[in-house]
Amino acid sequence: MNIDRVLIFTGGNLSPKLLDEIEASDYIIGADRGALFLIEHGIKPHIAVGDFDSISKEQLEQVRIMSGDTMTCDPIQKDLTDTELAMDIALNRKPEQILIIGATGTRMDHTLANIQMLTRGVEQHVQTSIVDLNNYITLTNSSCMIEDKGYTYVSLLPMTPVVTGIYLEGFQYPLYNATLHLGESLGISNRLTAERGTIKIDDGLLLIIQSKDH
Repeated sequence: MNIDRVLIFTGGNLSPKLLDEIEASDYIIGADRGALFLIEHGIKPHIAVGDFDSISKEQLEQVRIMSGDTMTCDPIQKDLTDTELAMDIALNRKPEQILIIGATGTRMDHTLANIQMLTRGVEQHVQTSIVDLNNYITLTNSSCMIEDKGYTYVSLLPMTPVVTGIYLEGFQYPLYNATLHLGESLGISNRLTAERGTIKIDDGLLLIIQSKDH
């Protein structure tokens, strides 16, 4: 049965404030340390997944007891990160939306890999976003509505060599049939002028980052 939204809590920067993203109807996946984080804050994940090399054996047993289901894998003999394993589970449930929490942090390789993973949602027509305390990150290959979530800026970055036919409505700096090339900063630090703004593109992959400094 299809569900509206899947939340993935993974092992990057996590804060109790991010638990406010949870809604009663969400299907919740805990990836590695993200599962322990949920359980320590009284949230029972529907499934916990990963190699669990970042937590102790005692903590893993706690995860097993408190999760609806647990899927473990060998930390050496695996090809996917814990977050991508969770992403596979999420996509298989065919939700309308996936929200990944704890996908950013001190490991830039993991952060970039998780941002690039948003392309998998686009390929399967599932709205997929990454959220942390300062950023809300999503990706489009067509159009999307941006809501004012309390962030200061909205920045646009191409994820393909060129993004063409960019149209912005409801922004301080509107665009009409604009083009962005990889490596350009033209799309940085725009602002919404209303509660919602519309972004449309003709071709390419466009990363949309809502951000604030504090």
